Amino acid sequence: MRDIRSLDLNLLKTFVALLDEGSVTRAADRLGLTQPAVSGMLGRLRDSFDDPLFIRTRRGILPTTRANALAGPIRQILSEVEALLQPSVFDPATAELTVSLAATDYALHAVVMPFLPRLRAAAPGIRVSVQPVQNDDVHARFERGEVDLALVTPETAPPDLHARHLFDENYVCALRHDHPDASGRSIDIDRFCALDHALVSYAGQRFRGVTDDALAAVGRQRRVVLSVTGFLVLAEVLKTTDLVAVVPSRLVRHDAGLKMLRPPVEIPGFSKIAVWHDRTHRDPGHRWLRSLLFETMGDETGTRPAR
Repeated sequence: MRDIRSLDLNLLKTFVALLDEGSVTRAADRLGLTQPAVSGMLGRLRDSFDDPLFIRTRRGILPTTRANALAGPIRQILSEVEALLQPSVFDPATAELTVSLAATDYALHAVVMPFLPRLRAAAPGIRVSVQPVQNDDVHARFERGEVDLALVTPETAPPDLHARHLFDENYVCALRHDHPDASGRSIDIDRFCALDHALVSYAGQRFRGVTDDALAAVGRQRRVVLSVTGFLVLAEVLKTTDLVAVVPSRLVRHDAGLKMLRPPVEIPGFSKIAVWHDRTHRDPGHRWLRSLLFETMGDETGTRPAR
């Protein structure tokens, strides 16, 4: 072949039709073309491969030795191209796939933990790598292929990523189940401010959060004596001390060792969303995994998202 740029798939299809039919007329009928059009394409094939390819006889056309040698590779090329154009079939039961997921420890507890048993049951060959969320370079990590899916808040999500709302979260006051103030369903603001509090600060140096902003709006303040860098360790701290903490409800609602009370002030909640890059948007395996995640979160919240 002299120049691959002069060869297109239609020429290869014509080659196969001529080979199968042994006649320019029948090949034209098969391809839905006129006989002169197929003859012209045969001329281009001959130029491309520098060989007559087909010899005219009384019974039609016969392939040359060169044409017979080309038959297998050309059929293989057409088969592979056709396979590329067909939607991939994804079988979760047999799939082997590694997915990188970025999440905070809160999202790990609220999203990944209920999701993982379903994933393991449906697709035991899929591996999940959970990484910390780094909001400042999440988009770059997506583009480098380091992250496939991230669990973030709408405020921290880059605007050009695909996104899906998972749930809305609200805050509760959490304390150990046998805490002296755990008898009711709520706690009054005076007692709330008199107690010693713990909070989560990812920087590890702050003693103020959204609860303090809500208290300041009504002219009150609390005493924060402990700042930790993760929600999961906070739950263990609450079980072994008299400290209280205002935390997302999903963190403690299934923890038998902790009691949830209604905070004495209105504290704005937050939303959790899943975001992903266009790189994996159409991939059948990733689409299936995201669908299972959305279904799991729909069951968790009592609403089933549309697929």
